[in-house]
Amino acid sequence: MSRKKKLILNTYTAVVNQIITLICGFVLPRMIIAHYGSATNGLISSITQFLAFFSMMEMGVGAVVRASLYKPLAEHDEDTISRVMISARRFFQKIGLLLCVYTAGLMVYFPLAVDHRNGYFATAILVGACAFNALSNYFFGIVYQQLLSADQRSFVQLSISALTTLLNTVFGILLIKLNATIETVKLSAAVVVLIKPIFLKLYVDRHYKLNFDLELTEEPLKQKWNGLAQHIAQYVLKHADTVVLTVFSTLENVSIYYVYHLVLNGLEQMIGVLLTGTSSLLGNMFARRAEEEEKLQTTFSAFEWATHSFVTVLYTIAGIMILPFVSVYISDVSDTNYIVPSFAAVIVLGTGLYSIRLPYNAMILVAGHFKQTQRSYFIQASMNVIISIALVKPLGLLGVAIGTLAAMGYQTIYEAWYLRNQIMYRSFRIFVKHILLDSLIVILSVLLTWRITFGEPTWLSWIVMALKVSFVTAAVATFVNFTFNRDLIRHSIPLLLKRNGKGKDNGY
Repeated sequence: MSRKKKLILNTYTAVVNQIITLICGFVLPRMIIAHYGSATNGLISSITQFLAFFSMMEMGVGAVVRASLYKPLAEHDEDTISRVMISARRFFQKIGLLLCVYTAGLMVYFPLAVDHRNGYFATAILVGACAFNALSNYFFGIVYQQLLSADQRSFVQLSISALTTLLNTVFGILLIKLNATIETVKLSAAVVVLIKPIFLKLYVDRHYKLNFDLELTEEPLKQKWNGLAQHIAQYVLKHADTVVLTVFSTLENVSIYYVYHLVLNGLEQMIGVLLTGTSSLLGNMFARRAEEEEKLQTTFSAFEWATHSFVTVLYTIAGIMILPFVSVYISDVSDTNYIVPSFAAVIVLGTGLYSIRLPYNAMILVAGHFKQTQRSYFIQASMNVIISIALVKPLGLLGVAIGTLAAMGYQTIYEAWYLRNQIMYRSFRIFVKHILLDSLIVILSVLLTWRITFGEPTWLSWIVMALKVSFVTAAVATFVNFTFNRDLIRHSIPLLLKRNGKGKDNGY
C-alpha cells in the first residue's frame, strides 16, 4: 500500500471515528448529568483527570517509539523494528505496573478527599472501573498502536476505537435507562474496552514479522525518559485546571469546566484528524530527507497553512457558539449555573492557540528532538500551575483559564521558534504572518456576527444560528486568505487535493 493510499484511508477513517466520538461524547455525559446530577459528573471528571497522567502516557514515550520506527520501517529493517518493539513493550508494562499501584492508592485515598453521596466503597469501585481502560491498554495494546501509527496504518486502531466507542455508549444508555448505578455503567465500559487490544494483536501478528526473542545489545529508545518527562509536564498543563478546581473549589465547578472542555476536547480531536497520517507521512519524508528535502518543505508549508486556517475557523465558530450550546445542552439542569461568558472566551482562546501549534509540534516529534525541547514543557507546566493557583480564589473558573491561556500561548510561540532555528530553518515571519491573519479573521468574524441572535434554547435554533455564524466565518476566512495568502494557497491546495486522492499521485 502506497503512502498516498494509507494517508487517504487514515484521514477518512479518522473523520468517521471523530464523528462517532463526538456524538457519543456528548450523549453519554449529558445523560449522566441528567440522571445522576452535576456532582456525579464532576466526580467522574475528577477521577478521569487523576488517571489521565497514565492513560495519556503514549503521547510521551509513544512519540519516542514512533520516531524510532520511522527509519527502520522505511528501510524494511525487521530486526530493528523488533528491537524497538521489545524495548517499548517492556517499558509500557512497567508503566502498567505503576498504574496498578497508583490506582490502588487512588481507590483508598480519593474517596476520602471528595464529599460524594454514593459513599466510600462506591467511589472506590468507580475509580477502579475508570482505570481499567488504561490498564488493559498498557499491558496488551499500546505497543501495537505505536507500530501501526508509525507505519501509516492508524486506520486499523481507529476502526476498532470507533466500534468500542459505539458499544460503550449503547451499553451505557441502556444501563442508565434501567436505572443502574453509575458504578455499573462504568464497569460495563471496562469490559467493552478489552475488544481493542485483542483485535490489535491479531492484526499485527498477521501483517508483521516481529521477533520478541531477540537480545537487546543496546537501548533502541534512548530518549524515552525525555519523552516521559515531557509527558509529565504536558499532563500538568492539560489537567492541572481540574485538579486545582477539585482541591480549591467545588465539584460543581469541576462539572462546569468539564462541560466546556467536552466541546473543546471534541474540537481538538477534530483538528487531530489533520494529523492522522500526516505525522507519519512527514516522518517518512524526514527519514528520507536527503532525497526529499524540497518535498518535505512544501508538504509542511501546506500542512501549516491548512492547520492555521482550519483551527481559526473552527475555534472562532466555537467561541461565538459555545454559550448558546451550553444553554441548550443543560437546559433542564438547574442545580448549577453553567453560563460563564468570561471563562468561555478565555478557555476557547487558549485551546485554539494550542491547536495552532500542532504542525510545529509534529515536526519536532518526528525529528526526535525530545531532550532538546524538554525545558519548555516544564516552563509551560509551571506557568499553568502557579497562575491557576494564584487566581482560582479571586477569579474562580476564569483564574484557571487565564493560567491555561498563558501557558499554551508560550508553548505555541516556543515551538514555532524552535522549528525555525533547529529543524526546518524557515523564517519566523511566516509564523507571525499566520498569527496576524488568524487574528484578523477572528476580529472580523466577531464583528460581522454580532447581530446574529439566539432565540429559544432549542437545538433547532442553535443549529440555525450555527449555520449563519459558520457561513460568515468561512466567508471571512476565504476573503482574508485570498487577499493576503494567494501564492501560498496556489501551491498548497493542489498538494492537499493530491494528499486526499484527487489528482495525480505526485510521489506519495
